[in-house]
Amino acid sequence: MYIEVMPASLRIRQHPLIRQLADCIEEVWHKNLELSPYKVPDNLGYIEGHLEGEKLVIENHCYQTPQFRKLHLELAQVGGGLDILHCVMFPNPEYALPIFGSDLVGGRNGVISAAIADLSPVNIDRSLPEIYQQQLSALPDLNFSQPRALPDWADIFSEFCLFIRPIDSEEEKLFLQRVRDFLTLHCQIASAEPVLTSALEVAHTIAGQRYYCSQQQQNDKTRRILEKSFGTEWADRYMTTMLFDCVA
Repeated sequence: MYIEVMPASLRIRQHPLIRQLADCIEEVWHKNLELSPYKVPDNLGYIEGHLEGEKLVIENHCYQTPQFRKLHLELAQVGGGLDILHCVMFPNPEYALPIFGSDLVGGRNGVISAAIADLSPVNIDRSLPEIYQQQLSALPDLNFSQPRALPDWADIFSEFCLFIRPIDSEEEKLFLQRVRDFLTLHCQIASAEPVLTSALEVAHTIAGQRYYCSQQQQNDKTRRILEKSFGTEWADRYMTTMLFDCVA
């Protein structure tokens, strides 16, 4: 069903924007954070399967830092017709930080059908900390031709969430730059963030992360792909231990 032998990186065979975004994410991480290895659950680092007769490959790269319990970059490819990038930065609960997330979905003929990036609040009133609101509001306005509507379960996202279908290389460049902006300010703010000392505040961040994960686990498109390829039990394990694992 799956193989835990890491071949040459999947990204060199994926859509150029996915390759560029994966490189951008890792570049910003290495530049701004003190990374150390993160132990990926057994057999979930590199995975191979089949979906409707086509080969499915999933590659996971994970790190941790003092501020983030898990930095997760997932790359996936189904045959020659579907390329996926998924990234989430889960803060340690002792830090009052939002959750950065970004996804790209590329289809046949080199078209990116979905591009999303956000810094999602996890506090009680579902608002970003003031420093994030100030710095995100100061970014230049961007106009994209085809904004997309968020799914029904997506109340976890912020007012700054960017969800589009880029129509050309220029919009792809704008999206890439905006993700770099989000990531850079997030890492810089996180590096200066004080540690929470109140048990109640830590409990609130844990509750916020759990809600974020529970909402993301409602993504039926992702679950259907995994279930068709690996079965329901495996898909549930992957969703809850690799993609959106909650704080213990």
